[in-house]
Amino acid sequence: MDLAHTPEEDEFRARLREWLTKTLPLLPPKPSPDDWPARRAYDLGWQRRLYDAGYAHVHWDASPTVRLIFLEETERAAAPYVGAGFVGLLHAGPTIAAEGTAAQRERWLEPILRGEEVWCQGFSEPDAGSDLASLRTRARRDGDVYRVTGSKIWTSHAEVADWCELLVRTDPDAPKHRGITWLALPMDAPGITVRPLRTLAGSAEFAEVFLDDVEVPVANRVGDENDGWRVTMVTLSFERGTAFAGEVVACRRVLAELAREALAAGRWDDPALRRRLGRLDAEFRALWRLIQWNVSEATANGVPGAGGSVFKLRYSHARQELYDTAAEVLGDAALDLDRPWVLDRLSSLSYTIAAGTSQIQRTIVAERVLGLPKGR
Repeated sequence: MDLAHTPEEDEFRARLREWLTKTLPLLPPKPSPDDWPARRAYDLGWQRRLYDAGYAHVHWDASPTVRLIFLEETERAAAPYVGAGFVGLLHAGPTIAAEGTAAQRERWLEPILRGEEVWCQGFSEPDAGSDLASLRTRARRDGDVYRVTGSKIWTSHAEVADWCELLVRTDPDAPKHRGITWLALPMDAPGITVRPLRTLAGSAEFAEVFLDDVEVPVANRVGDENDGWRVTMVTLSFERGTAFAGEVVACRRVLAELAREALAAGRWDDPALRRRLGRLDAEFRALWRLIQWNVSEATANGVPGAGGSVFKLRYSHARQELYDTAAEVLGDAALDLDRPWVLDRLSSLSYTIAAGTSQIQRTIVAERVLGLPKGR
């Protein structure tokens, strides 16, 4: 098997690298992490530049190799990440592309790619986190609309979002996995209240969302009524299988920086630390190969498979260990929030919870990958 890049792929890398070299110095200064309206404008501005240059399509409409070359080169050049576009670009958009009608794809996909609209994720609820299917936000059909009442928590980017991928219960009498529907909620609809939540790292990219008899057009339903759990599995397969690809590249860069920091700080003579760094290097190399597999599977089948849970489980823990190692290298400076990697260490604590807890991922791997019987 020939694993070398084709001439066309090499040409894509060279062209992208040249464009990044010319474009990145033209970007405005990054806004304050606490100024979400400014961050939204900055992130959408970057997405629009990608769109105008012909690179926005790589998230959905490119070969696996081209997609991964794009991630490698943008991370190497320290280009902006998707930021506020995370939900729309990396799982709501791909879900609509896979499950939406022609009219829905026409309405929502291009605005996401052009950097015109931001999406948030309305899945988790105060009493339905890891057990997502036990959600209680209710949607009652009333002619051509659903009337939605309930609340969501940990809603990513809700305070600056135009749309929300929303899970609701449309049949309270059905078994809990069968009475759920996936809706696209316009965030400017009457009856919506958003309250930002501040994380341990001091940021506020999450929010509580309260819904009081909010009208959502039936035309905004993706998939059939009460078939939302299947559609949700499509969303989560993208979130777990391919959405973290850019972060793996970033972690490999951080690992190289850590090795240089350890050398400069006189810590390189510690054999235990060197072994730890070497093992992490092997971990992230293996995770990158798994990303390649998941992206290839998503291209071939439309969505990633259960390998996304394998990746999510291992990546969450590897990321935490990476930043624990950074704290070890920094020593007392690991308590200084202005030092590199310190805030990243705090945010890494959430990764074994976000996008499905590690406990949930182990269950999925056991049942769907290893074929073990379901627990009782």
